[in-house]
Amino acid sequence: MKAAKPDTIATHAGSSPFEQHGMVNPPVYHASTVLFPSLAALEAADANPFEIYNYGRLGTPTSHAFERAIAQLEGGYRAVTVSSGLAAITTALLAFTKAGDHVLITDSAYGPARRFANEELTRYGVAVEYYDPLIGAGIDALIRPNTSLVYLESPGSLTFEIQDVPAIAAAAKRVGAVVVLDNTWATPLHFRPFDHGVDVSIHAATKYIVGHSDAMLGVLNCTEAAFDVVKRAAVRYGAAAGPDDIYFGLRGLRTLSVRLKRHGDSSLALADWLSRQPEVRHVLHPARPDHPGHHLWRRDFRGTSGLFAVLLEPFAKHAIAAMFDHFEVFGLGYSWGGFESLALPLDPRPVRSATRWGHDGPLLRFHTGLEDIDDLIRDLDAGFGRLRQAVS
Repeated sequence: MKAAKPDTIATHAGSSPFEQHGMVNPPVYHASTVLFPSLAALEAADANPFEIYNYGRLGTPTSHAFERAIAQLEGGYRAVTVSSGLAAITTALLAFTKAGDHVLITDSAYGPARRFANEELTRYGVAVEYYDPLIGAGIDALIRPNTSLVYLESPGSLTFEIQDVPAIAAAAKRVGAVVVLDNTWATPLHFRPFDHGVDVSIHAATKYIVGHSDAMLGVLNCTEAAFDVVKRAAVRYGAAAGPDDIYFGLRGLRTLSVRLKRHGDSSLALADWLSRQPEVRHVLHPARPDHPGHHLWRRDFRGTSGLFAVLLEPFAKHAIAAMFDHFEVFGLGYSWGGFESLALPLDPRPVRSATRWGHDGPLLRFHTGLEDIDDLIRDLDAGFGRLRQAVS
């Protein structure tokens, strides 16, 4: 299937029915101990633990099937499965850094990634510096001889800046720094990181890949040069994922394309409706022509997902609460990427340092689920009605 298109790869990758009595889905291996028929066989597995099944935490047929599918779909060499998206981020940050190193992290990074860098990496003597996500090739001025890693998230999952990944990667490579990208928003279907100079592509598979809000899962897709470093780090940190969650990730891949199409189409329709509301100052949706950096999205991305935000005029907290407290379709909760629509009021200011977030009104982040778009708009329309009544 090397020449197959993405939808076909997502449907079949990691599946070997005739090795499993013709069963379409691979079995879920619940394993810790692995037995060997001889001392020689055990020693062979010890000598090559990433190729021969050795112990459940190091890999099973279930994890290998998922990893093969992710690697093939996104164009990586091999992937490493871990227990959550944050575990994928922390594994990458630790795998390629040591005391005395300098790392550059986009100012738009996922909040827990930033917290880990500030509270853990710095404790071990790593210098952490944040950069403007729109810096592009200008990042060259920030790179030091000891810069070991450059971390990107494009678009940012809170403020949705599109980064010039090829330009940033090219600058990083001039000093041999590893380029790590959080590709969760776009998924392997909508952005091809290895075509743009990325060494490790991270996914919070909890989100679109699993797609049903019922599993915690992370995956790091790697180039050949990065794989052994990442795999050994994940093993050292004990960052293994549970077999059932891995199976949910593999199952989610099979419908990823059709779900993303619905998420993306509905998000654009919802964004268009929101743009016409007088309380909305601006819509932050990478696929809209009025989005800053839209030209980069058009150049590098193959499609959109369902996560975006709007900037509201300033309102008192009680008015925002009136809007949110009585939604019927939109859920009020963290995460995204599942079948259900979510909405959150958020403030980016506490998680910025290299750049200033100048908007003085609330940011509302929406994940557009799989519900009927008319019902979503009706729910939002009622919410705006409550907002208006609260301030009248």
